[in-house]
Amino acid sequence: MVTGLERAILQKMLFERFIGAKHTSADNIPKGFPKHQRRQAKKALKNLVRQGYITPKATSYGLEVSLNPHRLTEIMQHIKN
Repeated sequence: MVTGLERAILQKMLFERFIGAKHTSADNIPKGFPKHQRRQAKKALKNLVRQGYITPKATSYGLEVSLNPHRLTEIMQHIKN
């Protein structure tokens, strides 16, 4: 089950096409949300990684994230609902 904030993160990443080999910094994900929700957005991002919807990539300069291309149909269903 995906919460509203997690759905917004998935929608944002899908809109920007961060899928598979195209990554973005995990620090950039909360920037699109209001300041009072940014801490919750970081927790929601970690939860999405745990659930397998987002794949992390450790780099020398920080954590990069992208949508899991194998679960793209599930992600689109969560966004529509």
